[in-house]
Amino acid sequence: MNKSDLSFFLNQNVQIELSNFILSLFCAAVLSFVVHLFYVRFSTTLSNRIEFSKNFVVLGVATCIVIMIVKSSLALSLGLVGALSIVRFRAAVKDPLDIIFMFWSISVGIANGVANLKVSFTATLVIAVIILLLSKLPAIKPAKILIIKINPSKENELFNLFKSSKTKFKLKSRSQKESYLELIGEIRLQDDDAILNSINSLDSSVETNLISYNSNILDV
Repeated sequence: MNKSDLSFFLNQNVQIELSNFILSLFCAAVLSFVVHLFYVRFSTTLSNRIEFSKNFVVLGVATCIVIMIVKSSLALSLGLVGALSIVRFRAAVKDPLDIIFMFWSISVGIANGVANLKVSFTATLVIAVIILLLSKLPAIKPAKILIIKINPSKENELFNLFKSSKTKFKLKSRSQKESYLELIGEIRLQDDDAILNSINSLDSSVETNLISYNSNILDV
């Protein structure tokens, strides 16, 4: 390939039809909104799911725009690679599931950016079905935080109670106060009321607090 051919190849620029551009953006927005809805419904992150997932719609549309611009020009593609090599994205991802949904949204943008609408809709449907099926699988009950304030003389009885009831309790903190012993640990329960009643029966002055920390209760 001589220099003239290479120059022509680098500088070629195919005009994008407005109707195809609008259709691709619309499809990307709709499918990214589906990603947003699934994230709000199925994510268990501690962050604000509703506010965070709104970014998926913008991300899908923005990816679609970028792909439509650079797909017909090698020069623009190389420029995009150079620009992304300079930019550093340092947003903290708190849950690995967030990365999956972000990648899903980006994939929607790429598929619509190359005008492959059938692939984007089919892939979104398949992924949605997979997420629905996985959500129906039986899952282990999540662990909770148990805080116990009890008479120090009852500590052995407490741990014997956990062993006899086959309750998994992993001690995280043990604090000795003047009149009571404070124990903090993770516990996995099948019946919350049963174990709490058993603990309360050990000592009339015992205090128990059970805390769920792995879901956004207000967003459900």
